[in-house]
This record gives sequence, C-alpha cells and structure tokens, in this order.
Amino acid sequence: MFRMRKLRIASPALAFFAAAAAGDLTPPALRSMSELESEATIHVGETADWVAVTVDAVWVGSTGPYAVHRIDPRTNRRVASVTLPGEPCAGLATGFGNLWIPLCTSPPSLAKVDLGSNRLTSVFAVGPAAAEGGVTAGAGSVWLIVDKQGTLARIDPLTGTIRQAVKVAAGSFNPHFSDGVIWVSRAEGTEVTRVDAASGNVIGTVQTGPNPRFLTSAGGAIWTLNQGDGTLTRIDSRTLEATTLALNTPGHGGDISGGAGMVWTTMPKVPLSGIDARSHTLKCQWGGPGGDSLGIGFGAIWLTDYHAGAISRIALKSVLAHCG
Repeated sequence: MFRMRKLRIASPALAFFAAAAAGDLTPPALRSMSELESEATIHVGETADWVAVTVDAVWVGSTGPYAVHRIDPRTNRRVASVTLPGEPCAGLATGFGNLWIPLCTSPPSLAKVDLGSNRLTSVFAVGPAAAEGGVTAGAGSVWLIVDKQGTLARIDPLTGTIRQAVKVAAGSFNPHFSDGVIWVSRAEGTEVTRVDAASGNVIGTVQTGPNPRFLTSAGGAIWTLNQGDGTLTRIDSRTLEATTLALNTPGHGGDISGGAGMVWTTMPKVPLSGIDARSHTLKCQWGGPGGDSLGIGFGAIWLTDYHAGAISRIALKSVLAHCG
C-alpha cells in the first residue's frame, strides 16, 4: 500500500541487531525476485493496490482508472471492472455478500460492490481517516477508523449508518476482525488495541514494534507489520504474549497475509518475505522491483506491482520449494 507517511525509521542494521539480541537467528540471504516465475500477470491500471480473495475470485484496486477489478482464478483473466468515484486508498474487505472499499474522496466515503453482480450498489457518506488505512467486516458490521482521533465506527452494512463509535488511541488506522475481536493497530504508536466485537468495549492493548500498520491472523496469532523498524510482531491470540522478529524491511507501504502455514509480507524493494507461522522464523526473502500488496488463495500468492499497475499469480508450491 504505497502512501507516503512520516515515520520513525530505524536503520535496518540496528533493527536486525536488536532482534538478534532477543534471540533471532541470522536471516536467510536476500534472493532475487527473478527466480520466482509468475503463472500469469494481469495489468489493471496505472497503479495496482489492495487485494481481496473470495471463494471464487481475486479482487484488486487501481488508479488510472479508479476501480476494482475481478479476476477469475480458473482462467487468470479479468472478468469485471467496477469504476469508483474516487481512489481506493485504505484496503479492501469482503463481507455480507459485498466488497467494501474505503475511498479518498472529499469528503471520504465507503463504496459497496455486490459480489454477485459485480456492480457498485452504494457509496456511503462515511470514510477512512487516512490513506494506507484498513477496513474489516465481522459480527454483523463493517469496521473503519473514521478520524485521526481514533474513532472506530461500527457501520450497518445495509444503510451505511454508524451503529456505534468506539474510542481507541489516536493515530490508529487499521482494524482486523478475528474470532470475535477487532484488533486495531496504531501506526503512530507501538501497540494494537483489542475491541470486543459483540459489545464494542475496549478490552486491552498489546505492545508491538514501532509504527504497526498492516496486520493479519494466522497460526493462532495476530501479526503486525511494523513500518518503523522493519520488524514483524506475533501476538498469541490466547495468551497475548508478543514476540518480534526482524524482517529488515522498514518504510511506508507494504502488506501482510497468511497461508500454507506461513505469514507472507511485501514491501517496496523487498516484494516477498516468508515467515514460518509455527516457529516464527524468517525462512525466505526476495528483493527486487514490484510488490506492495498481496493476497493468498487458489494455491497461489497474488502479488501486486504497484508502479507497473499489475498483479501476478505465483504458485505457492514454487515459492515454498525455494524456502527449503
């Protein structure tokens, strides 16, 4: 997710040595992206950003045009494009038969695309607090941070009205629903906030590395990609014990997703890193052009090249073979 933000960026060397002191092993050598052959590459616009995987499709956002595009994984072809009234700038989420797209319009808004008809059915007058944010769906609602003061909105998926406003820490922008809890990362801090999705009550915070933004759930844990020092924090969903691993990928942008017993991250200049979800070790990492958002599904990693405006399908079997 390629958006410029002011962050406290630690030296990659310092990030590695700090993690090494905590017991991490020497990281694997950085490999070249050229060794990973894509099964298909689909061009969608001037830029390609944000990926959502459903049971029968892969969706990706673009600028030039402002749109979301549906890819059929059986044919690796784009089968629908849905034009949007503004830039899709803060994630994609699926839920309640729809694709949810926060838009950086003026004022910000939230688009709703019907997954059955591939049609834009509503644009609600509620939107993201900032670019490079996120959206999630669960417990009968859509969840979105709607201002920089940390207001987490529980949104009715039928009417777009805010059912409940939950106060979390200012500078929090990215919510993620998992097992009845909304986890909200604080990109301008060093923690995530836990919100009970049934009641909307804040139930605690957990410390992470600096500037956590994108997050996912995998292997019984929540994982945050920390832009401030290029680390990855694993939070055990049951015990809330947190451990942090050096990825050596500080900076803005990026994405994270889980699949095939691994956690996968992407950042500009390091388009793909693979972390074993059980042992919490960095197994493989590739450098080069491309990257910035990804999704896992249909036996593949779907990886965008933001500046090329394209998304590539890379077979998980092939990637895992290189991980050793």
